[in-house]
Amino acid sequence: MKVLIMGLPGAGKTTLAEALCPLLDAVWFNADRVREEYNDWDFSTEGRMRQAKRMCDLCDEVSNNGGIAVADFVAPTPEARQKFNPDFLIWVDTVDESRFEDTNKVFVEPKKKHIDGVVRDWDWDAKEIAEKIKSKK
Repeated sequence: MKVLIMGLPGAGKTTLAEALCPLLDAVWFNADRVREEYNDWDFSTEGRMRQAKRMCDLCDEVSNNGGIAVADFVAPTPEARQKFNPDFLIWVDTVDESRFEDTNKVFVEPKKKHIDGVVRDWDWDAKEIAEKIKSKK
């Protein structure tokens, strides 16, 4: 199973992933760490799509072997989210804009029909979210 935690920079994606992964016994892929490992800081449209595919491939490897993979990354466009193809999508919607103007300009809010969960404030319950993910597995 692949879980995508997406939203603007500074929204709390990493904080949520860090809390969820032990509860799910999941492998965690943080977008910044993956970019650092690949030394790829290209935030053009092509760079963002390359990152979405990279995150997808890493998570597919875990999922295809029966595990749960959690990825936290911006995934700013419907195309990036589609490229990742999550089994469970959480939108962390706690900020109206990030400190990165280029990301604010390209970020497209996900449509409700594509979202499995929304975190709108910092008062979330990781156990409750983990149970929702497990129930969809």
